[in-house]
Amino acid sequence: QVQLVESGGGWVQPGGSLTLSCLSDATIFGRWVMAWYRQAPGKERELIATIDNISVRTNYADSVKGRFTISRDNAKNTMYLKMNNLEPDDTAVYYCNAKTWKLDYWGQGTQVTVSS
Repeated sequence: QVQLVESGGGWVQPGGSLTLSCLSDATIFGRWVMAWYRQAPGKERELIATIDNISVRTNYADSVKGRFTISRDNAKNTMYLKMNNLEPDDTAVYYCNAKTWKLDYWGQGTQVTVSS
């Protein structure tokens, strides 16, 4: 069974930076479109960034555009999310997502808290 494990979450002050990682144990990681989602308390799950299998195309939600950067290293089976200029509204559980042909895989999520 494929496993996705997020790491790098934690607490940061407004204006600070944080980088999340998503590690897969699948050797076919490089064939998948990948994405980051987040869900804040009382809110729907939000798609915030996607990246194709060879890092040619990326897409960002308006809420994070210009502040967040999605990337991947297929040799390490890892996807990253660099988050800059963090705001309190960025507080959420962040989820790693893999989009295969017919099935999506999800990590368990990592908490990001932005507060003074």
